[in-house]
Amino acid sequence: MDKKYEAVIGLEIHMELSTKSKMFCGCSANHFEKEPNSQVCPVCLGLPGAMPSPNNKAIEYVIMLAQALNCNISQSIKFDRKHYFYLDLPKGYQISQYDEPVGLGSGEGVDFGGKQTVRIRRVHAEEDTATLKRIGDETLINFNRSGVPLVEIVTEPDFSESDTVIEFLKELQLIARYLGISDADMEKGSMRLEPNVSVRLATRNQASNSQQLPNYKVELKNINSFRYAKAAIDYEIQRQIKALETGEALHQETRGYNKKKKETYVLRSKESAADYRYFPEPDIPRILLDKDPGANNQQPRTSDPLPDLPNAKRFKLMDKYKLNKKQADYFVYNFVTNPELYNYFVELCDKNPDADSVVIAKAMLNKKINPGMDHQKAIGMLNTQVETDETALNSAVSEVISENANIVAQIKAGKDSAIMFLVGKVMQKLKGKADGKVVISRIRETVIG
Repeated sequence: MDKKYEAVIGLEIHMELSTKSKMFCGCSANHFEKEPNSQVCPVCLGLPGAMPSPNNKAIEYVIMLAQALNCNISQSIKFDRKHYFYLDLPKGYQISQYDEPVGLGSGEGVDFGGKQTVRIRRVHAEEDTATLKRIGDETLINFNRSGVPLVEIVTEPDFSESDTVIEFLKELQLIARYLGISDADMEKGSMRLEPNVSVRLATRNQASNSQQLPNYKVELKNINSFRYAKAAIDYEIQRQIKALETGEALHQETRGYNKKKKETYVLRSKESAADYRYFPEPDIPRILLDKDPGANNQQPRTSDPLPDLPNAKRFKLMDKYKLNKKQADYFVYNFVTNPELYNYFVELCDKNPDADSVVIAKAMLNKKINPGMDHQKAIGMLNTQVETDETALNSAVSEVISENANIVAQIKAGKDSAIMFLVGKVMQKLKGKADGKVVISRIRETVIG
């Protein structure tokens, strides 16, 4: 980026919540790849006279995420009608939250193991819309997704580059999965990203970094992958810088991202809160949030303890066990699908305090020891030089060289790093039962002489 300018980026993120039923009716919320319009009722179809009834489990999930993001939890909440007219919203409004959301930012930044902390502005509950599909000249509407519970997370404009945005989004996705409130699967559309991007003159060398925000922001709508989010943000920053350099006025607007052309394009002028004509949802009474987990009533609860979150695990691995961030992230990111990796590592280190925890981590990363392995055997493997069967080694090296003529040619041409590819293949054939240094030496002797 031109050092004369800096980007100002805030995020709006929507996640579908993993409840059994929808936000305001009893229809199944599991809509992915189901027969179109097979999971609907008068409420999610927006028929006159249909009465919404809030899903307490969805509200509890929103509370959990708000707590995890250091928000202040409201003692009572209300729902509001957000009015706009589009094909995917048959009743002409969306039931959302406006001035009294579940969680309001505390001003305390969220540490996600990245370059900075990020402040959260609000976390609120709302309903999803229907989906549209174009076939020829027709637009078909599928209401299975209509009414599915959503949580929306709005950050303060604390980002100035796309890389930090992506780090935060990946951590947010991980937090949702740790809490068990959403699969946050971007390919299925259960996590959708809407960055708000502006550009201003750089402030790094000025006495204060708190001057006014730009008088416009460009919302990049419904981006469904981290890669496209980064590409769209980077393109939009450069587009806005060029506009400012040529004296072009920048306006509040919503833009899409064209993946093929790798550029953003105008969708519409961006609405303000006044355009949505918010007012309290008259069919849903105010909800008092129950802070007593032992209370036997129908109110959502707010005081159940949260599980250890990703950054707490990351800090423990780096502080107590002296792992670097890359090593720690291996255990942190795999915890959702394979918690045994983390649990086994911690248990093995704690029960064998004389062992080197970094060596244990490296052995697990290289698959030399695995969860379930007897502790004594695992520690023994770390302390014992691997005996190499010469006959098996020679046979494996010969087979790998004959199967990978192109790699052999690269090595002979001077690309020494290519040897490691052959080493990996040999170790696979020997099931790890060989000394790596011996394998490298034998391959180099055989190929180069």
